[in-house]
Amino acid sequence: MVKVADVDFAGYPCLHISTDHLSLWVTKEVGPRVIGLSLPGGENLLAVLPEAKSEYPGQETYYFRGGHRLWYGPEKPETTYLPDNQPVDIQKRHQGVIITQEVDRPTGIQKSWEIVFSDAEARIKIEHKLSNQGETDFSLAPWAITQIRPGGMGIFPQKTGPDDEHGLLPNRHLVLWPYTDVQSPYIHWGNRAIFVEARMTSGALKIGFPNPDGWLAYALEGTLFLKEAGFDPEAAYVDRGASSEVYCSSDFIELETMGPYRQLSPGETIHHVETWSLYAEGSWPDEIEEIYRGHAEK
Repeated sequence: MVKVADVDFAGYPCLHISTDHLSLWVTKEVGPRVIGLSLPGGENLLAVLPEAKSEYPGQETYYFRGGHRLWYGPEKPETTYLPDNQPVDIQKRHQGVIITQEVDRPTGIQKSWEIVFSDAEARIKIEHKLSNQGETDFSLAPWAITQIRPGGMGIFPQKTGPDDEHGLLPNRHLVLWPYTDVQSPYIHWGNRAIFVEARMTSGALKIGFPNPDGWLAYALEGTLFLKEAGFDPEAAYVDRGASSEVYCSSDFIELETMGPYRQLSPGETIHHVETWSLYAEGSWPDEIEEIYRGHAEK
């Protein structure tokens, strides 16, 4: 059974949505943001960043705040860092909520999320929607970003099987940002997965890749956060084809998924769905447990 209550959390008026398996906090007066996520009685896994901001000449200050947010790519100051400082509309549903933001100006894009809870396990589905409420076409890619507390290990699957019958063609590629040091001690290059250790003391790194496996994971203090999103091998993606990305700094690690890049005509909506799952220590999915333990034992 889904329970809903108005509370103050992490310095924000929030809606607390919970089941017997999972708790989640959504900001009401700014955002939208999921600012809190935990197993029952557990600590918040998400980063809370009240001072984090980005400023560009001629634009209002953008506040990151932490937690989960929805952007649209490609990343450009004039369209990515649009302030979201106004209250959101929240409609309660039987198994969750629908959250709608005011229309972004000047793009004409409106963001909304539908969050649906499972009664049987620590799992939610977030359907992100971007609607063109303007008067002209607008091209974009949905970009769902989750900022999580540092101190743990990110796990990012890599394709190992061949792409052709003889195994002669390349089967994967990576996308690197200019501030990423490939010799960073916080990146652990594996065959089945790339691991990012969220213990940086300075600087930042970012890695992206096409992700046919569709999942990203983060292990922190025994709890596993699993984030899943679909991948279309025939679609165009921004950021040199990356559908999954990880950004890490000293304050947080971000698990990011991208949807295909497409043109939205006035009145059209694009959907980008993520599924989140939390697993307590000892109950992780077998594949991820095997990958993670294999790395830990090296």
